[in-house]
Amino acid sequence: MTATIARGLAARGHEVTLFAGAGSDESLPVRVLPLSAVEVSDAAMADKFAPGPDWLADHHAYLALMLSLSRTGAEDFDVVHNNSLHHLPIAMAPALDVPMLTTLHTPPLPMLESALALCTRPPHFVSVSDWTAAAWRHVVDSDVVPNGLELRDWPFGEGGGPAVWSGRIVPEKAPHLAVEACRLAGVPLVLAGPVQDRDYFDRELAPLLGGDVHHVGHLGGSELSALLRAASVALVTPVWDEPYGLVAAEAMASGTPVAGFSRGGLNQVVSPRSGVLVGAGDVAALAEAVAAASRLDRREVRAQAEASCSADVMVARYLDLYTLLVRRDDAA
Repeated sequence: MTATIARGLAARGHEVTLFAGAGSDESLPVRVLPLSAVEVSDAAMADKFAPGPDWLADHHAYLALMLSLSRTGAEDFDVVHNNSLHHLPIAMAPALDVPMLTTLHTPPLPMLESALALCTRPPHFVSVSDWTAAAWRHVVDSDVVPNGLELRDWPFGEGGGPAVWSGRIVPEKAPHLAVEACRLAGVPLVLAGPVQDRDYFDRELAPLLGGDVHHVGHLGGSELSALLRAASVALVTPVWDEPYGLVAAEAMASGTPVAGFSRGGLNQVVSPRSGVLVGAGDVAALAEAVAAASRLDRREVRAQAEASCSADVMVARYLDLYTLLVRRDDAA
């Protein structure tokens, strides 16, 4: 999502500097500055309380970035947009002389709540859905800017093919429930996504594969787009509260209606024009939703995505917030 925002801002003529880790997209039309790295001594890492190398690398990178912004941020930038999940940008926000906006992409996290408890002048916050904003409200208030897609990457399709489930193969996304629902509905299903929990895959999903249910593994963007726009319906089956529901937005952009569980941010992404949501974990109701959703007008589904899930809408709303923050900072 950070790359989408950066690309959209640059397309509108704004000068964008992206602070990002190694391996970030070098095709972005922005100035990419790699995060600082550190090598500590063997003596330091021999300490039995030493953190792991990944934790230390993140800590050093964010500490170096925030110290740099505290020294020259006001000279170099009009606004800082923090899309990370790290606690240091929030804890150190008062040290900056430039306004900072932080987007909340997850439910509350302990380290972020700790940073907020100690932050004397918290940054401005945005949540990616009404559900996420409500989940954080006991700690901080936030505006809501839903995530957005580059719609040209998800062209419209006429559908008519098997149902599709896409995402990481992990217990909390429960693809096995999608299989059970499609079997009840008598609808073939294609599962697309990397296996990130092998025990879950072997125990719950693999025994269900075969016949009219296939797992095609992890697909690149263009392959996944082709699969979605050919699908009759997309199933979204979280057994946790998704902060947003990006896979539903991708399906809708392709014209493919959604059948899923009514949980978390998915309620804001999917409307009656674009899908059918049922009670969490209700496989029988989901089977009925598969049939009902497949009858929706695919062009109406695409229109819903254009109105509420596009990168253009997202970037425009962020620009409005940037302008508000800069004006407020100038008046202070």
